[in-house]
Amino acid sequence: MTFVQIIDCKTDKIDDMNRLMDTWAERTRGKRTATHAVVGRDRADGEHVVEIIEFPSYEEAMRNSGLPETEQIFQQMVALCDGAPTFTDLDVVRDEALNKDTARRFFEEVAVGGRLDLVDELFAPDLIDHDISKDVESTVGADVIRQDVAGWRSAFAFDFTLDSMLAEGDEVATRWTWQGTHRGDFMGISATGKDVTMTGTTVFRFRDGRIQEAWWHYDLLRLLRQLDGVPM
Repeated sequence: MTFVQIIDCKTDKIDDMNRLMDTWAERTRGKRTATHAVVGRDRADGEHVVEIIEFPSYEEAMRNSGLPETEQIFQQMVALCDGAPTFTDLDVVRDEALNKDTARRFFEEVAVGGRLDLVDELFAPDLIDHDISKDVESTVGADVIRQDVAGWRSAFAFDFTLDSMLAEGDEVATRWTWQGTHRGDFMGISATGKDVTMTGTTVFRFRDGRIQEAWWHYDLLRLLRQLDGVPM
């Protein structure tokens, strides 16, 4: 079970605290068991600082606490604080990766399900879209997604297998496998009825819960070869 430790303290030395965290990260590289750390400052009280550290489990957190480097840095952190820090230990009982859920909804409900009415819910109106199949470096606007999905759906009956999804910060990367049947014109190639497949990766950058920027990388050459669009 994922474990989270919350450390509360009072300090007016936030820059020193940040430098201390950098030192700890450097000294424990390859040894620490923490997977994610966030330091935040209370907007209502600039001296109230909260550090949130995530671990795979309570046992891993205890291993991390037992590192000599962790103890040394902790003593230096205490010296920066006005009074002793307080600790809250939490076993995580719910962890919602909301951006990953939104990315999944695009593939399952919009691309495969044809719910083009959801585009405005999932994508920002000023979306920036980067697609290797296009001559321009990027296109702008949620309508781009609506038009692209409609075009692919008119050319193929298809499905996506989402092989993996990774979220970090405001970005979600999805590695996928696409399988389709060619039933309409695609890049000047008339319907062949062939079953085709390709793999690719899509990265979505989020802002305020909606997709603000998208990067598409996929094996278009492999697809065209399966349609006899280019020589083997």
